[in-house]
Amino acid sequence: MALQLLRVSTFTETQYIEGGKACDIPLRLFAAAAIIKNPWHGQGFIEDLKPEIYDVAPQLGKMLTETILDMAGGGETVEGYGKAAMVGTSGEVEHASAIIHTLRFGNYYRNAVQAESYLSFTNVRSGPGGTLMIPLMHKNDAGMRSHYLTVQFAMPDAPAHDELVIALGASVGGRPHHRIGDRYQDIADLGDNTAIDAS
Repeated sequence: MALQLLRVSTFTETQYIEGGKACDIPLRLFAAAAIIKNPWHGQGFIEDLKPEIYDVAPQLGKMLTETILDMAGGGETVEGYGKAAMVGTSGEVEHASAIIHTLRFGNYYRNAVQAESYLSFTNVRSGPGGTLMIPLMHKNDAGMRSHYLTVQFAMPDAPAHDELVIALGASVGGRPHHRIGDRYQDIADLGDNTAIDAS
């Protein structure tokens, strides 16, 4: 089934005060979400998801990347980035995962912002009004905790039972007044260069 795009919703937030203290530089958060018909809906269990992935994922990757870069002011301004997908109640979480967990989707965004880090993600099932949560990390440094952020918003009528919501998120800046350090300090303090926990 070809891409059936219903609409694109966007979200923008600018934070000026955190913890009662003014931000030196306001934090800007962005999201762009495409609501589409689930291309696998009503077909029962499908073993091979690739035909739809190859068709739908590149179209959404290109469109959402262009949308979010327009919102943020260009790829060079994006610091934190991430992706998310929600599938309606008649679909599988695998359907949500299928669209965003392919280089045919993510590479548009990754290349446009010249990123080195992987795209952090969520993929869940939800009914209409479910909260879309897009985790972010610094595009070039996965250990930079200042950019561990979450863009969160909801659409009251999506996803319907036969829909998917596919989204990208971005930040310009990191958490205001961040003061917990980066993971590298923990590694140094623990004397353990083999630590793999990214938190």
